[in-house]
Amino acid sequence: MIDLKLLEKDFDTVAKKLKKKKVDEELLEKLKELFKELKEKKAIQEELQATQNTKSKLFPIYKKEGKDINELKKELEENKTKIAEATQKVRGVEQKLYELAMSIPNLPDDSVPEGDDEEDNKEIKKVLDIPKFDFTPKEHWDLDHDQKLIDFERGVKLAKSRFSVLKGKVARLERALINYMLDFNRKRGFQEVSVPYIVNRPTLEGTGQLPKFEDDLFKIEGEELFLIPTAEVPVTNLFRDEIISAEELPIMMTAYSACFRKEAGSAGRDTRGMIRQHQFDKVELVSITKPDQSEEVFEKMVECASDLLTSLGLPHRLVELCGGDLGFSAAKTIDLEVWLPGQNRYREISSVSNTRDFQSRRAKIRYKDGKKNILTHTLNGSSLAVGRTIIAIMENYQTENGDFNIPEVLKKYME
Repeated sequence: MIDLKLLEKDFDTVAKKLKKKKVDEELLEKLKELFKELKEKKAIQEELQATQNTKSKLFPIYKKEGKDINELKKELEENKTKIAEATQKVRGVEQKLYELAMSIPNLPDDSVPEGDDEEDNKEIKKVLDIPKFDFTPKEHWDLDHDQKLIDFERGVKLAKSRFSVLKGKVARLERALINYMLDFNRKRGFQEVSVPYIVNRPTLEGTGQLPKFEDDLFKIEGEELFLIPTAEVPVTNLFRDEIISAEELPIMMTAYSACFRKEAGSAGRDTRGMIRQHQFDKVELVSITKPDQSEEVFEKMVECASDLLTSLGLPHRLVELCGGDLGFSAAKTIDLEVWLPGQNRYREISSVSNTRDFQSRRAKIRYKDGKKNILTHTLNGSSLAVGRTIIAIMENYQTENGDFNIPEVLKKYME
């Protein structure tokens, strides 16, 4: 969550940054009113406490002078009750502020471009030339159509729309990609971890999915448990409520997981094919760092994801997200978009974000520097979305007869 002390101290500057992320003006005004109310309630509390302290010092004076202390006792008891009531009111406003702050996004870095949506994102560079075909390239659902290597109908039969069944060559490609990605990341210094696919509410609050995005999650009925939307959630929260020694940082991890999303906010988008599914596979990168390490690690994570795509021979580009397209927890994000010949356009396949101390403040992830406990920085990124990588391989390596070839680096994983 954002730093409430910073917000209270310099509200206008913080509010200006939040507007870059298109935060609702009404929400900011509500915050401002709550801070004003908190200040007033604290002033009353402090005044009552000051009166209590002053009058408590009169006891020895009254005794020395032989004065009756009963009236003073009565006044102090009454004032003590008022302090308790004032304290309760202060805590009530603080709780309202905390609950509201949990739904407020992270502050964008100053370097993040201005803009409303993905149309205003800034291209950084293109990597590899897009392939040229002497035939009209097909989209992935039209490749191997007769064999139904991607069986959407049976996915619907087993579950509902936006589920699919992979068979034969495509199923083996999925498994090959997962193993190759994990091996690739491990060689780049990311420790492999395996985590649960079901997590509790505090875990999702820690990385910012709750309370704001509960409608996008699959909840276990009768339990405060949810299917994960990304491995970022359990991997980051491995260190929730922990104090890490400074020598351990940075901690860089990679994990494979299935991911589950209702896609509540994407009705009507990419309903055909495997681009946007309720269940999909992903290999994730997560890092926990000191504040002065996070930018360097961020660049390593972007480079790792880009080099992975390059090793697969997949043309892609790097795009810096503008303020209006930036995710809830992110202070800065670079998307990697892969070229899809069938669609004749680039599509997102990875998103690498530095959340600074936003998630760490929510999840209480700290490191010890001498006697001080300091909030870490957390970073996450897809490396890569497996389903979209399958699509990219099928379309970029397709042949005129409707088949597709396998990238050289994956062949040993397909045996």
